[in-house]
Amino acid sequence: MSLMEKIIDIPVEHMSNVFGQFDTYMKKVERAFGITVAIRDNKIKLLGNHRDVEKASRVFTQLFELSKRGNQITEQNVDYAISLTFEEKEAAIVEIDKELICHTINGKPVKPKTLGQKKYVDEIRGKMIVFGIGPAGTGKTYLAMAMAITAFKNEEVNRIILTRPAIEAGEKLGFLPGDLQSKIDPYLRPLYDALYQIMGAESFQKNMEKGLIEVAPLAYMRGRTLDNAFIILDEAQNTTPAQMKMFLTRIGFGSKVVVTGDATQKDLAPGSISGLDVALRVLKNVEDIGICTLSSSDVVRHPLVQKIVKAYEEYEKYEKKGNSDRSRERSKIRKARKTERP
Repeated sequence: MSLMEKIIDIPVEHMSNVFGQFDTYMKKVERAFGITVAIRDNKIKLLGNHRDVEKASRVFTQLFELSKRGNQITEQNVDYAISLTFEEKEAAIVEIDKELICHTINGKPVKPKTLGQKKYVDEIRGKMIVFGIGPAGTGKTYLAMAMAITAFKNEEVNRIILTRPAIEAGEKLGFLPGDLQSKIDPYLRPLYDALYQIMGAESFQKNMEKGLIEVAPLAYMRGRTLDNAFIILDEAQNTTPAQMKMFLTRIGFGSKVVVTGDATQKDLAPGSISGLDVALRVLKNVEDIGICTLSSSDVVRHPLVQKIVKAYEEYEKYEKKGNSDRSRERSKIRKARKTERP
């Protein structure tokens, strides 16, 4: 095993961003590749196995490029840069960063942060209807909202319609105080939050009063035809097949639709069939409908969320395999009993 030493120039003004507070990110890269990093003025020296040093060098170079573009480096950026380097795709992280959607009210750029998210954004741009499927924290709703607001500001659509099924997650709507709208608002709160962050509360309220932005339960969509609108159906895993069909047949001319959902978090009654599951099977080969599946590697919340999602994915695969094995075993027993009968 040959050891090598490599020196990289990183300007002092970028070091704290690239290395993280108390050199947290630097230590993460050291552990990931089994190398040693030493800092000297505006240079860093990497020492270790030739292959590992080269990989670590590419990670630091990518993070430096992100920092030069004005990005605040996060732990998610570091983790993703490391994972892409192991997959020999490290150049992709800078390409992803070029994909600017819009800015929040505070001037923060809204961009896809993973290859899966970039594909999702590209699908929304190119297709009339897009299904965004994936676990919590993958940015399904937020990115769709950013695309909707951008289309609205660019006058590509006349209005934005945001909807989700008001399914009770373990509690009845009746326990909530107030009128029907007050009872429904908590279910629509995530949509309001994203609108406030990207558009600003004042602009949102003005457009809401004019009827240019509508946030409503899915049931309110029945009987309508939605032309020249950007429509987002959130939490689609909680629709029934009839509701999903009703929603998709509301779409008129000049409209764009994004349907988001997480098949692992259904709040439907036990034994009920999800309209999202049915739609994905029925529409998978229909032209101009995009289906984008995001995974735990696309989670952009706290790194712990990514670990939780991955742990659940592995558990569900294990359970599914176990159920399949038990089903085969029962089938063998039934066949054996039949052959034993006189």
